[in-house]
Amino acid sequence: MATFSSTPIIIDGKGHLLGRLASIISKQILSGQKIVVVRCEEINISGSFFRNKLRYHNFLHKRHIVNPKKSGPFHHRAPSKILFRAIRGMTPHKTPRGAAALERLKLFEGVPPPYDHKKRMVVPEALRVLRLKPGRKYCTVKRLSHEVGWGYKDVVDRLEEKRKIKAEAFHQRKITALKLRQKAVSDASPSFEKLTTLGY
Repeated sequence: MATFSSTPIIIDGKGHLLGRLASIISKQILSGQKIVVVRCEEINISGSFFRNKLRYHNFLHKRHIVNPKKSGPFHHRAPSKILFRAIRGMTPHKTPRGAAALERLKLFEGVPPPYDHKKRMVVPEALRVLRLKPGRKYCTVKRLSHEVGWGYKDVVDRLEEKRKIKAEAFHQRKITALKLRQKAVSDASPSFEKLTTLGY
């Protein structure tokens, strides 16, 4: 992602490591790039699930130091909000520059309609298969969020199944149309050769 794009860059979160992806995104949005991350629930966190669950429960235990009813740390459960908090921690979000950077960021669970027909990218520097040693334990944000109170895991899974079926049908239609076009071009090539000999 070295080049700057005027259109938003759409990143598919599946298989990326949370911290590494957050650091790259925060740097990009601070430089003025608009970024959309889809499938936030499929992002990975290094370390075993049980260890990450204990760490999150320890975070949930944190309260306001004086009055617990007041606005202490907000414990968001949704995967997109967990990623957002990681990115926010890497930006100067209390300054106008940092606030403007976070305005350039959009995060979604699943792949909602405007982005399901657009090309999605991956970030090689943040992919788990490239950055985590083989055999190391990891967990998904979806499972962690579900365990700590996120209630939309089944809804997102159902919508993703529908989207994948539609995408597969679209791909098959595209392949068929491409094959028909190639066949038409190959069938018409002898007549094209005759026309070129006549000077057309």
